[in-house]
Amino acid sequence: MELLLRGLYQAFILLIRGDAEVWRVTLLSLQVSLSAVLISLFIGVPVGTALALSRFRGQSLVISLVNTGMGLPPVVAGLFVTILLWRSGPLGVLHLLYTPSAIIIAQVVIAAPIVAGLTAAALQQLDPKLRLQALALGASRWQMIGVLIREARLPMLAAAMAGFGGVISEVGAVMMVGGNIQGHTRVLTTATVMETRMGNFDMAIALSLILLVITFLVNLGLTLIQQRGKLR
Repeated sequence: MELLLRGLYQAFILLIRGDAEVWRVTLLSLQVSLSAVLISLFIGVPVGTALALSRFRGQSLVISLVNTGMGLPPVVAGLFVTILLWRSGPLGVLHLLYTPSAIIIAQVVIAAPIVAGLTAAALQQLDPKLRLQALALGASRWQMIGVLIREARLPMLAAAMAGFGGVISEVGAVMMVGGNIQGHTRVLTTATVMETRMGNFDMAIALSLILLVITFLVNLGLTLIQQRGKLR
């Protein structure tokens, strides 16, 4: 207990003084995680929409694969991306391994299935009569899809929250593809693991507190938007 209290006190001092390394790691974490979530939304929302509104042979299999991807172990995603970006791999010529771009790619692999699966589930739960009503009123297929997405916007915000939560807290895949290089690819989670192993609990607690605050603020903002939408 004494160790925890001392760590909390020292962490508070670090945050007040504005330790340069702490803020560098924090900014990089925000940069890669927000980028990964945005890319995952651009990929996952169209894929989820197509799975929910289309009918094709093997659809159940594809949906099952997406749902499996929602529970994909991060280390498996990290291994896949590492092999892909390895110097002798398919994309090795790009020299992206151990860069922030590699971290973004790994996080997209983790978050995109989450967004796609939750988007598909949100649209499939809508009343089928809504689609027929929109078409009967003269809406084009794209206009009908727009109406359905608007109706499912609240659970789709939950998909964004789940995607962000999945990537901002990730350690294994980020460590594998980023290498935890100081000043280059070190993010909040990997830095926390490293500082804990070194016994620097004040720094580890400071990084953990920042991670918790960031996660809370992002989810608070999305929740406020979600709740405001319920009142309309």
